[in-house]
Amino acid sequence: MSEFSTTRALSRIPPDDVTVEQFILRDEHPSRPVRPQSAPWLVADDTGVEISLQEIQERTTNLANGLHSQFGIGEDDIVLIFSGNHIDYPICMWAVHRLCAIISFELTNQLRQTHATLVIAHYQVLDVARASVREAGIFQRILILGDGEGVHYGHITVGNLMTRSLVTSLTIGRKLEPGESRRKIAFLCASSGTTGKPKIVAISHFAVLAQVLQLATHNRVNEEYASWEEQRYRPGDACLAILPFYHIYGLVVSYALHTQMTIVVVPKFTLVGMLESIRRHKINQLMLVPPQVVLLCKEPIVRTYDLSCVRVILCAAAPLSVELNEQLINLFPNAHIGQAYGSTECTGGVSMWSIRSKRGFNGGELLPGVVARVVKPDGTLCGYNVPGELHIKSPAAALGYFGDEDATKATFVDGWVRTGDQVMIDENFEVVYVRGFQVAPAELEGCILGHSMVADVCVVGMPDSFSGEVPLAFVIPTKDVSSTFQTDPHAISQVKASIMEYVAKLKSPYKHLHRVELVEEIPKNPSGKLLRRILRERAKQLVSHPAKL
Repeated sequence: MSEFSTTRALSRIPPDDVTVEQFILRDEHPSRPVRPQSAPWLVADDTGVEISLQEIQERTTNLANGLHSQFGIGEDDIVLIFSGNHIDYPICMWAVHRLCAIISFELTNQLRQTHATLVIAHYQVLDVARASVREAGIFQRILILGDGEGVHYGHITVGNLMTRSLVTSLTIGRKLEPGESRRKIAFLCASSGTTGKPKIVAISHFAVLAQVLQLATHNRVNEEYASWEEQRYRPGDACLAILPFYHIYGLVVSYALHTQMTIVVVPKFTLVGMLESIRRHKINQLMLVPPQVVLLCKEPIVRTYDLSCVRVILCAAAPLSVELNEQLINLFPNAHIGQAYGSTECTGGVSMWSIRSKRGFNGGELLPGVVARVVKPDGTLCGYNVPGELHIKSPAAALGYFGDEDATKATFVDGWVRTGDQVMIDENFEVVYVRGFQVAPAELEGCILGHSMVADVCVVGMPDSFSGEVPLAFVIPTKDVSSTFQTDPHAISQVKASIMEYVAKLKSPYKHLHRVELVEEIPKNPSGKLLRRILRERAKQLVSHPAKL
């Protein structure tokens, strides 16, 4: 088979003449279930403040009018949000979309590349924002998110702008022309790109809507289940938003709201904070990244909390090893647990664990509407269970890289997105991760994390003249172990040897580590995804140096 796609079709095509804001807040799409009257749309984790749909609509309208009248924001203007999660963060996005303007994220890089005309900055990072916009020449064009005490330097707040704005024709927003949402940019999201330097991905309104409906169709939202226990996402569920809204995974809030879940907005992730939030709000739904799963599985304090209210856990942004997956299942024995695979270039998800299974151990089944190819280095196409580079065609594919025509042409080719990821696809249309040295890094990482001296790890391929690539582990030792390095000169070599022996006992010979490097920090992006490309470069520099045991 040269092309792969799930047997479940995208049953309801997204509208191509509405914005994200119109679809989420006002469109009565048939895939949307009925929200319980008692379930608010948004809840502030720290204060417990709840916001209903009617309040959201009013705040969005007022803010849109204020942005237009106070700052002159109009169609295709770019507004950059520089903030951690906040209950008014989604409202800021929807207000900008009401004006058919564009949302951008991440301050320094995107401010310079996108030429944003307004920055919405949280009061806690106002000084950083002021320094950056001064350099960009838009010093007075800052709007403050949040009402905390502090010096505002004369800048008005989102709350002020909502109360002082007048109702205008913007109340209902402009109706797009048929097909216009396919072309109109909604978000500019940062991505490391499939190759090379970091890039800015241009995502259309239609792509966001398509992603929402792909996930809704895959998970059978608003369909009949044989039993209540089988239903994965239920109206009125409480979903904890601990992933940053500026990351594509965090923007899955659009899907959660379409599913009629309540979003509990968490300003900043900490393990204890998350555990307290689960207890306080009776959280049913967790959307996590692997480093957060590591903390859940390894930190003893987790066992002191009653987490039985958690019913569904999705882990994405990077592969989760079988070992960690099993530990998570042991921690939440009654929960639905699985993974998803995706990228910013595909507006989030490409595959997700099957609705037929309570548990998923790979990248999941291709979402409805996704067509995939697995391509060998010579350009020929792979069949089932043959590794190669994953190419994707999806209605949720991004428009390309903003301001980078060469990178766009290299990644977005004839309607296909070249992901740069090495995978196999099996007979169930499940995406299975592979790598050049024939063992998924996540598999070894999950094994190594079981070692009592290891706090965190990242495995990459190290160039090898015979094998092409061999596994190298960058390891952060636990604090107790690190404290011995100053007094015991042999401790470092002993720790390295212990880790290599540990893997050798548990894994087949071709999966054994060829080298261990102890480090103080492992580079990750804000969502927690391992930045392997940085460590791969470091691995190349180590090739000429023999391993020291």
